[in-house]
Amino acid sequence: MSQSLSKNQIKLITNLKQKKYRLLHGFFVVEGIKTIRELLSSNIQLYTLFTTESFKNDANTDGYWDEILISEADLKRISFLTTPNKALAIFKIPTSKPIDTNELIVVLDDIRDPGNLGTIIRLCDWFGVKDLVCSNATVDCFNPKVIQATMGSITRVNITYADLPSFLKEVAMPIFGTFMDGENVYNKSLPKKGVLVLGNEANGISKDLEVLINEKIAIPRFGNIQVTESLNVATATAILLSEFRRKLSV
Repeated sequence: MSQSLSKNQIKLITNLKQKKYRLLHGFFVVEGIKTIRELLSSNIQLYTLFTTESFKNDANTDGYWDEILISEADLKRISFLTTPNKALAIFKIPTSKPIDTNELIVVLDDIRDPGNLGTIIRLCDWFGVKDLVCSNATVDCFNPKVIQATMGSITRVNITYADLPSFLKEVAMPIFGTFMDGENVYNKSLPKKGVLVLGNEANGISKDLEVLINEKIAIPRFGNIQVTESLNVATATAILLSEFRRKLSV
């Protein structure tokens, strides 16, 4: 039998749409059965699970957590989605792990679009990039839209927010940055480990980071009409990570 949501539960979930309340409470919201399953199978700790269908008998999960059965009407009240997807869960924000500086690291300089960040997290997961380092102005990785776009990859990528100039000054690896006038990446010898910096959607890599980059690379354009100013940052990430990883198998 379904339970009615309390005012405090509704207020907490509504507040968690905003970064300041996520930081205050240490929680974030996850929606959709597939993504919730991914997190339940990870080391990220569940706080509360609200669902219109019991997960207890789900063959893909262990069924050891507490769940609160609610009506579809109540799920619609608390959901951040236009079309709610049977379940909403609150998880505790995990603590970032130390960054492994012996691997390829992706660095994001002020990425503002949640969909872009979520897609980049999925790409890091796909290409085996364990660490993603973001500027403090980059959109919060626990933003509901980012979580939705990661499709569970948030559980397998270590995401750290940092002062990027300070971080890059301490890195003892080649630092690659994407620039329109950079060297054609298809002609470039790429290492197994290094740092790949990608810039803001509108302005690219900031000047204070540009001076710290020692390898400028670019994805060449092949179209006859050269009117496109730049690639979407997530698209560029996919191409560049593919090229870094392709070199390993040659």
